[in-house]
Amino acid sequence: MTGGDLFVGLMSGTSIDGIDAVLVRIDGDSSTTLAWSLLAFSTTAYDEDRRKTILEALEEGTPDTLCRLHASLGEWFASAVHDVCEAAGVESRELAAIGSHGQTVWHIPPSDVLGGATLQLGDAATLAERTGAPVISDFRSRDVAAGGHGAPLVPWLDQLLFSAVDRRRAIQNLGGMANVTWLPPTGSPEPVIAFDTGPGVVLIDGAVRRASDGALPYDRDGVMALRGQVDESLLTELLDDAYFRAPPPKSTGREHFGRVLLDRVAEGLNPGTDEEAWCDLVATLTAFTARSIAEAYRSWVLPRGLDEIFLVGGGTNNPALVQAITRELAPVPVRDGGDLGVDPDAREALAFAFLAWAHLHQITGNIPSVTGAEAPRVLGSLTPGAQA
Repeated sequence: MTGGDLFVGLMSGTSIDGIDAVLVRIDGDSSTTLAWSLLAFSTTAYDEDRRKTILEALEEGTPDTLCRLHASLGEWFASAVHDVCEAAGVESRELAAIGSHGQTVWHIPPSDVLGGATLQLGDAATLAERTGAPVISDFRSRDVAAGGHGAPLVPWLDQLLFSAVDRRRAIQNLGGMANVTWLPPTGSPEPVIAFDTGPGVVLIDGAVRRASDGALPYDRDGVMALRGQVDESLLTELLDDAYFRAPPPKSTGREHFGRVLLDRVAEGLNPGTDEEAWCDLVATLTAFTARSIAEAYRSWVLPRGLDEIFLVGGGTNNPALVQAITRELAPVPVRDGGDLGVDPDAREALAFAFLAWAHLHQITGNIPSVTGAEAPRVLGSLTPGAQA
């Protein structure tokens, strides 16, 4: 493929581990004429100072810290764009657009009484100035304004690229939060469903950081979980959460499954410096993620029929979590997301490259059956590239 326009997609998710960037060439102006090729993918890991800056802003943000983080993220995103472009020998000014999801700092789903609200930081003007490219950002807000949750948005890409002619598929993302996309066979009149199943690795990572006094950012190779014993009583208590009983559409975040919950659990157990107690907590939180995913499937996915599950996202690098999910969902085959033909770590960033393409062609990028919006909408806001 030699024709088409160049797009970069950027994603910094709830796991706060880094910035994923993809460079993709897209040709065509509709889903029926679409051709594309992935040219480069890179992840810029956050060092501990940047991770701490983001976490503090999310958990204890003041107007000053949020304002500064907004500008800093714009700079960091620009560096990630330059890196992924350099890997492919492309100048950032050659890009048709950058699709930037931004860093979610707060997300309020709609209720029966009030509409939702969502806030992502990462200054699009800074990003445009540093790269010279147009930036499409703030993708969630239009869906929220139309009565939706503004999330998840990646299922639009899943349906576009990963539906199968004769199979019902689930794509299970294991980021900071966990979410599922259920895809009917290509051409089926059945609607796509997708929703946040609950926590992904956010609570696991948080417990590991506390256990190691910040020295370990996550449970590498699932070592702590595999050493620990699951506290069934605590697991039952954690699963008794109204969120899990609510039907889709639904979305959640660190506001619900984050520091406040981890504080309560840790205070109740009081593990102190007891390494084995911390391992038991990590094992329990790992089981919590796996069990909450399985219960979501039993309630909302399996009744629709399911032939195979693909795991994607950073949590796929945790063998303890993958093993637990595989056990919980047997006998449905659980496969590596790479079998879909795209690096599973690149999926979310790729979605925002395609959503930038969709914005420029005035193609709607939300799925109302997923987000709960009143109707399909063109998503995102355009910031022009820097002028010479």
